[in-house]
Parts: sequence; structure tokens; C-alpha cells
Amino acid sequence: MSRFGWRSPACGSAFILALAVAAPLAEAQETQPRDLPVPKFNPSVPGDRFFGVPSPYAAGDLTFHAAATLDYAREPFSLARENADGSEEIGAIVSDQMFVHVAMNLSLASYIALNVSMPFAVLSQGDAPAGDFLAFEEPSGPGFGDLRIGMRIRLFGKYHDPFQLAAGGYVWAPTGTEDNYVSDPMGVEGDQRDHVHGMPHLIMGGRNDWFVWSAMVGPHLRQFSRVGPVTMGHQMEWGLGAGVLLLDKRLLQLHVETSGAVDVTAPDARTTNAEILGGIKFRIPSADMIEIGAGAGPGISTGIGTPLARALFQLSYTPVIEVPKKDFDKDGILDDVDACPSVPGVPSDDPKKHGCPVVTPADRDGDGILDVDDACPNEPGPPNADKSKHGCPERDQDGDGFLDDIDACPTVKGIASTDPKKHGCPDSDKDGIFDADDACPDEPGVASEDPKKNGCPLRDKDGDGVTDDVDACIDIPGIKTTDPKTNGCPGDTDGDGFRDDQDACPREKGVDDKDPSKRGCPKLVRFTEKEIVILEQVQFDFGKSTIRKVSDPLLDSVAQVLKEHPEVLKLEVQGHTDNKGSKVLNAKLSDDRAKAVRDALIKRGVDGNRLVFKGYGMDKPVADNGTEAGRQQNRRVQFIVVEKKPAEPTTVAPTPAPTPAPTP
Repeated sequence: MSRFGWRSPACGSAFILALAVAAPLAEAQETQPRDLPVPKFNPSVPGDRFFGVPSPYAAGDLTFHAAATLDYAREPFSLARENADGSEEIGAIVSDQMFVHVAMNLSLASYIALNVSMPFAVLSQGDAPAGDFLAFEEPSGPGFGDLRIGMRIRLFGKYHDPFQLAAGGYVWAPTGTEDNYVSDPMGVEGDQRDHVHGMPHLIMGGRNDWFVWSAMVGPHLRQFSRVGPVTMGHQMEWGLGAGVLLLDKRLLQLHVETSGAVDVTAPDARTTNAEILGGIKFRIPSADMIEIGAGAGPGISTGIGTPLARALFQLSYTPVIEVPKKDFDKDGILDDVDACPSVPGVPSDDPKKHGCPVVTPADRDGDGILDVDDACPNEPGPPNADKSKHGCPERDQDGDGFLDDIDACPTVKGIASTDPKKHGCPDSDKDGIFDADDACPDEPGVASEDPKKNGCPLRDKDGDGVTDDVDACIDIPGIKTTDPKTNGCPGDTDGDGFRDDQDACPREKGVDDKDPSKRGCPKLVRFTEKEIVILEQVQFDFGKSTIRKVSDPLLDSVAQVLKEHPEVLKLEVQGHTDNKGSKVLNAKLSDDRAKAVRDALIKRGVDGNRLVFKGYGMDKPVADNGTEAGRQQNRRVQFIVVEKKPAEPTTVAPTPAPTPAPTP
């Protein structure tokens, strides 16, 4: 007897699925659909730097780009037969597949890029191999792929920056030809052929004069499909590329890139795709808006759709994005032709003077006194009968606006004063108290009769708005109160008698405990942003949904927490079981127990509109079901916050977050 499995074209060896044990008594073969997601190459947007890895920019202010990419894949989908003697026979379901991707991209304001891409399958051929329980139809020839529409928003960095960040997304419309292995699959139940799928993604990258790089990651959200026992659904896709720019105007790019995807619901070798490509792009010097590129490389994973090898050829219309020219001195003459780029100037026919200021040789300081008569030709000054001072400025050494002859501190900038002995002297902290009388000359303060405090600020060491002289907790930010013993100390948010800085659970009423990490915390219940955590399990009669009396205090505490937190608008009571027994019975038992707990909370005064319940059976274990201790942890009830009222702004001074207590 022979066995069948998927053949990994990337590795060149057989990967055998245990189809023989899936239906040992089956007599008829299951014919597989021809609308499987075989095409795995997702071309990047025209104007990007790599073939399959997108770039994190919008190329141009209002710039159009277009590209046609020829994509050939060898043996993207094969079946391997292992005979009884150990030999292997290969049947290529899709032996050769070729697409022409026609794409356009419009960049707006260098921030947003809108793009569209349409794949045309010009070749799709192969065999029709069959396994013990699977049969495949051969491809029916050329057809259409799924139309892709995308948008990208630049978040950080510009086209020529070494680090850039962008967010983008693709949406595929169901335009593909059915039954030809060129479109996305129908649903598992076979009743949802036409559907839209999409992929949001985050892109990083950058460039300098000679190096370019880019990286992408994002989830591909799509319908589930099944091939025999293999289920394929949502995938996490990634890509990474790096290259070098050569020739004088960076006309040539050599690069390597890799991309792939892994199924997030059932990750294994059959649902993991990865390829690597080496590529070259060349911009034609005589028509620099035209770029040609080519690339090739092997598949490096065993996933369905990964080809043995892939080859690409691309022809693009992509305008050159020039490096922005600068005008440092803002004189309207760009730095590359400005002979004086750091000084504003005027145009000139002489390249050596173009952009330089015009200087009058006869009066260099421009004070109206010719240099031959100016005692200070480089400093503007008024006329003076004294030739030694003619054209010299009235001196103000410290530049504080007070001439030296009336400045009590001529070498140090100061302020005006009616006291001639202080006029022009400094007030470093500008608090109105001269440095000579200021006990704190570098810190603005207030006047005081005490010379040691005169000019010093009223201290607030912890920055809580309560000055140290009346702050009962100088080193800890707090709030203002009328009680001198608590003024400036942290508050007691939950009102349990423990200050927030000493309360391990400042938002939940609790009790005292010798352990600081538990002081102020409740004994039975903890409230978090997403869950009401119970520190004991709800006890039920064996195999029933009847709640034991011993759990009454625990449910009383849960009800009290809900009353103390009206911002919780919707709480889901979840029931969970271990893996003992059938899945159907466990699902019903967990649902009945969740409902019983909800009813018990309603009896304790909780509004039923705030409560929903759901049993998850054995589907969400939190511990190993292989041990008794693990199964005991999995038999549980959880209270998950589903909806909360938005927090209202408060004017109360913030208090430091306490050190969280360890979660039991």
C-alpha cells in the first residue's frame, strides 16, 4: 500500500500526511477544490525599493507610479507518493504558474499613497494526481487573480531619511477565476465562495547615499480553507529586504529580500511559507523615469504554495524623487549655488559673490561716517567732536542697555534701579531682588525679612503644589487637605483607611496585612482593568451547576465589587471545565454553571443588564490537563470586563502609582 502527502518543493523531499488513518474505511476519494490559495507572491507598490517587501514612504507630493511584474513559480503545489519499497513518486498539481501583475500608485503630499494591483494568470498548468482519499483536478489554464486595493500613511521620516515608519493595508476583492488555483479559497463549509480578505501591516525602513532597507509585518485576515486534514486560515505575514545603491547617480540597486507567512490558527510545516530572492534594479539614464528589474530565488519552507523556485521581471514607470535643496540663510538662493550660504545676500552674476551681502567699503559699519574719519570703522557710533571718539558707540560693555558711565556693574548685565549703587547690576533669576541681596540668586523667589531666605523660592520638594512648610509628606506627592497631619500626603482612593502610597490595592477596599504587598487588599476578590479576579474558586456540586454554600462569601464580595465600580457596564461570567468527559457535555456544564453564578449575582442586587454569561467548556485551559493539579485549575469561573464607561477627567493632584501586589 502506498501513502500520499504534500511534497515540499523548497526542500526537495517528501512530507507525508497520515491520510491513511484519517478514514480507513473510506472507499470514495474526496475531490479537492481548485480555488486554493496557491499564489504566495504579493508584489510591493510601484515606486517601492523591493519586489515583495513594501517601503515606508509615499513617493512624491502628487506623483504617479506604475509597474508591470512578470512572476513565474515552478511547482508551487505538488503531491508526493511514498511506495511500499520506500521510493517516491511526484505529482505536480500545479507545475508551472505565471502571473502578470499590473499595478498603479498615486502619492499625495508625500504622506499618503493610494495603490491598486491586478494579477492576470497567463499560465497555470499541472497534473491531476490522486491519493488514497484525496483527488485533485488539474488547472484549467489562464485566468484572473484577486484585485488588490491598498493605502499607506507615512508616520515618521521622509523618503531620503535613514529611518522611516509607515502604516498601511491591503484589501482583496473576489475577482479571481474560480477552479484554477489562482484565487483565494472558499470557506470550509463550501458556501462562501466570494469574499473579501485584507492585511493591515506596519512598515519600517530607510536609506542613505548607498544603502536601503525595509521590513514589514502584518496579519492576513482571510476565510478558512481545508485540503484533506490541513486547515489554512489567518496568517501572519512578514518581509525583510536590504540592498546597496551603486553608480554615480545611484542608478543601480542590488538587493536580497525574503518574505513569508505562518498560519496563526494551526501553525506547522504545511501552513508556513518562506522564500528568498536576489534582485537587481536599473534606472535607464536617458529616461530616468523608467526602471527595469529582475530577480530569482528558491523557496525555503515546506508550506503549500511555496514554489521550488521563483523568477521575476519588472518594468516600472517611477519618477526620481530628488533630495530637497536647502536655503540655510533664507535669502532665496539655494545653498548649492550660494557663495555665502550662512549669510543672507543678494544675487550676482559672479558665482563667487552670488548670494553674498553687499558691503560698502567706504563705511563698513554703516553709521554714516566714512571709514577715513571713523575712529571705530567696524562699530556704528554717533558723531563726536572728539576725533578719538568720532563714530564710536557709546559704550555699554555688558550690553544691558545702561551706558558704562551710569552702570554700577558695567561688566555684568543688570536691571534698572533707583539706587545708583545698584543701577545696572544683575538680577540673575529675574525675581526683582538684586543678586547682592538675593540669598538664592539663581532661583526666582519671594522677598523675606530673613536675609537667609530673601529671594529664595517657597520649596515644594515633591511637586504636589503644597509647599514644604505646610506639607506633612515632603518627599511624597499628595493632595491639599485642611488637616495639617495629612496636608500634602497621598489620598485614600478606596476609603479603606490606608493611604494610597501604603495601600497595595489603592482602588479596592481591603484589610490590614503584615505583608506590605498585601496591605489594603481584599481577601477574596481583586479588581483589575480587565477582570474581577477571584482568589478562591467557586465551588459546585460534582457534575452539577448547583453552587455550594461555602462560596457565598466569595460571591458576596464579587457583587460588592460590582456595586463599588459602576463604570463596569458589562461583565461576562465565564464557565470553564477540564478535558474529562465529552466536549458537548463539558460545554453545557460550563454554560449552566456560568448562568448559575450570574443568577446568584442578580440575587445579590447586581443589575442583570450588566451581566452576560457563557460556557467555554474545555476550549480555554490555563494549565496542563495532563495533571490533576492542572485540571483543578481549569475547572473555574472567571469574571471578564467586557465594557466600561470612559473615565471622567479629574482635577485631583496625581499620586504615585503604588507597587502592585503579586497576583495570587
